[in-house]
Amino acid sequence: MNKKTFSAVDRYYEDLLLGEEYEFKQINLAAEKAGLPAIQVSPLQGKFLQLMVRAQGSRRVLEIGTLGGYSTAWLASGLGQGGLLLTLEIDPHHAEVAEKNLAQFDFEGEVQILVGDAQQLIDEMLLAGTEPFDLIFIDADKEGYADYLNRVVKLSRPGTLIIADNVVRNGKILETDSRDPSVLGIQRFNQELVGNPRLTAATLQTVGARGYDGFTFIIVK
Repeated sequence: MNKKTFSAVDRYYEDLLLGEEYEFKQINLAAEKAGLPAIQVSPLQGKFLQLMVRAQGSRRVLEIGTLGGYSTAWLASGLGQGGLLLTLEIDPHHAEVAEKNLAQFDFEGEVQILVGDAQQLIDEMLLAGTEPFDLIFIDADKEGYADYLNRVVKLSRPGTLIIADNVVRNGKILETDSRDPSVLGIQRFNQELVGNPRLTAATLQTVGARGYDGFTFIIVK
């Protein structure tokens, strides 16, 4: 088994379960044209996020890391009428590309892009007494994952689902002597996770067109 096989299986299930999904493909094309890195979730992972929003009956969703808006669109497409998705992006260029991409869609809920440092933006939400979120997706700089987690728990309620992407790092998460800032960031995130009595979690490894990685799924007690 190799990445070629994993990618072929991804394509098989994309064709079988997703169809053309024209607007979503246009997001990736526009992001590539604008010079954004190709680090967005895969189509099947995006559909999975949509299903998680629907399964939770989520009315309020928070995303950390917008990039070109691909995962944002999948999350937003799971919202019902009157729902709200806030997505945080530090790079103004990325946010501009995402805004244009998301304008193609007619979501049932409202989508807002907030530009700035995510930790600062979350701190501002906490000071403002922002209503808790039902689902939170973390997919930004790995060095900040532990700090994001500690903050978003305060924006959660019992039953909130927190999903963290890219937590396996091609198996490098096992390297105790790693000097990779992303690996170190996920290791610190894991320490904060297991040290918080309000959280219960499971991690699933993934393979596919995006290589070997994984998601951590966290429920706030």
